[in-house]
Amino acid sequence: MTRETALNTVLMALLLGVPLWAWVSDEPFTITLATRAVIFALAAVGLNIALGLGGLVSFGHAVYFGIGGYAMGILAFHAQTYTPLMEWPLAIPGTKLMPVIWLVAMAVSGLVALAIGLLSLRTSGVYFIMITLAFGQMFYFFSISWPAYGGEDGLSIYIRNSFPGLNTLDPIQFFGICFVILCLVLWLNVRIVNAPFGLALNAARQVPQRVETVGLDPFRIRLTALVISGMICGLAGALFADLNRFVSPTMFSWQMSGELIVFIILGGLGRVFGPVAGATIFVVLEHALGGVSDYFLFFFGLLLLGVVLFARGGLYGLALGRADR
Repeated sequence: MTRETALNTVLMALLLGVPLWAWVSDEPFTITLATRAVIFALAAVGLNIALGLGGLVSFGHAVYFGIGGYAMGILAFHAQTYTPLMEWPLAIPGTKLMPVIWLVAMAVSGLVALAIGLLSLRTSGVYFIMITLAFGQMFYFFSISWPAYGGEDGLSIYIRNSFPGLNTLDPIQFFGICFVILCLVLWLNVRIVNAPFGLALNAARQVPQRVETVGLDPFRIRLTALVISGMICGLAGALFADLNRFVSPTMFSWQMSGELIVFIILGGLGRVFGPVAGATIFVVLEHALGGVSDYFLFFFGLLLLGVVLFARGGLYGLALGRADR
């Protein structure tokens, strides 16, 4: 077993062991914190496909996170009010079944990522950053001015959605659902990294001209990566809204996109398990320092500054002893 594999195993064991210990000790709040960390990690892993492998610095991934949240909120809202989502030309009812909601969230997020990618990937550098940020702000202000689903007040769901055979109101069971999904997405990420598509995406990030010389289209490769990334973020958004039983325009905010990037940088850019470490550390520090100080983000900023200056491989790289100075 390599050192990196051992570190990955320890990280996932801790992420699973702490909520199990909290379940035995009857500490449901700790389980909720662990679930929050897992969902943030899932969203960051999705972004890492575009950012870490593809080099696409997107400040608009909150769009897909928010779309996933609103997909859950709208479908569950129509289910709990017994009103159809659409009456013509087809009668489409709402639903509180999680697998259906996840499929809808991923499908809509993927379609939006495709549309945004077709426009934004024609630019690069700071222009790509700004156009993705602009799309994020467009969706944010649209959700604020959408009174049918709460507007700026957001939308509340009375009861958490259901999953066949499980009691999702039990915190440990809902955590189990999120943890299994994270493991599946990490497995998918590993397969992508080692597949020809992942190698081509990495090459398109470094020297796109060489990719073109072998007959591949860097634009299509990046677009595919952006769509996959958006679908995973949409799934994370649906789970996050289900965790809180509430969805609001803040899920579309540029701060959310920034947080996802911070998770990746903190854990280790381009590392498969780096976003998991970054998201977990953020949630732990937010809980530990947020309760004793109003300046949590100041201290977290100092930590991030230290990582950028002295551990460019992220905390994951630092732990492995390969951080660049």
